[in-house]
Amino acid sequence: QVQLVESGGGLVQAGGSLRLSCVASGITFTMYTMNWYRQAPGKQRELVAAITSGGSTNYADSVKDRFTISRDDAKNTVYLQMNSLKPEDTGIYYCNADLRALLLHYWGQGTQVTVSS
Repeated sequence: QVQLVESGGGLVQAGGSLRLSCVASGITFTMYTMNWYRQAPGKQRELVAAITSGGSTNYADSVKDRFTISRDDAKNTVYLQMNSLKPEDTGIYYCNADLRALLLHYWGQGTQVTVSS
């Protein structure tokens, strides 16, 4: 059974920081690209950051230079360090595991991030 369990969300003032974690089980973690998505109220889910099995990273323009994605393969965990948070970063953040070669795609339950102005 595949599980992605996010943690680390919460309420923070603008300019603050949060670190999200996502622990994966039931998958061969090292094979997967790991992604963080977010969904703001009334908006579509969007890709925030991605890290491939080889460690290459990609970021949405809106979070470049503020967010950092990383992974610890020994712990089956992906992180999202979020600095200089803005109210527009508010939303539910979802962890995603993606293995396109086998059309495998899994989601966590999400963690709420609220940034107050």
